[in-house]
Amino acid sequence: MPVAAEACDAPMKAQGFTLFDTPIGACALAWNARGIAGAWLPERDERALRERVARRLPPSIEAAPPGAVVGAAERIVRLLEGGDDPLMDIVLDVSGIPLFHQRVYGVARAIPPGRTLTYLEVAQRLDEPGAARAVGQALGRNPFPILVPCHRVLAAHRQAGGFSAPGGIVTKYRLLEIEGAFRRGEPQLF
Repeated sequence: MPVAAEACDAPMKAQGFTLFDTPIGACALAWNARGIAGAWLPERDERALRERVARRLPPSIEAAPPGAVVGAAERIVRLLEGGDDPLMDIVLDVSGIPLFHQRVYGVARAIPPGRTLTYLEVAQRLDEPGAARAVGQALGRNPFPILVPCHRVLAAHRQAGGFSAPGGIVTKYRLLEIEGAFRRGEPQLF
């Protein structure tokens, strides 16, 4: 996972944030000198989205994004239009994020669009097969949805499991459907 910082004890700070339209609604990205400092999926409206950004990364100022952030937003839009860009090379500022969570996010980022793993399979890839619950907790705190595609991680027996983003498992299902995770005639999550 390309990262800009290895330290886990520094608080994350944002220089600015921007909202951008996607096929699923307005999303947001925050950035700082180290990379993307946070990502957000749509809320009920843009005001609620701005409030959520401000709660997580105060004081965040809405501003014109630099070129790297514009590029990241454009790539997210293309993915949400059905593209297959894994977005793995977008630099994330993981300072302040526990090392175990960083490892989980690295495994999640390696899951290609249209593919899934279970929490147990992620734990096994970390060589910690007893850590499936901890994997779920780390993904539930994911500050980079879409960039760290936690929606691609499912519960046992390929069930939807939880999803902490707005819209819950309905949003998770929608993202997986956009990415083509379900083939015609294959059982779906619901």
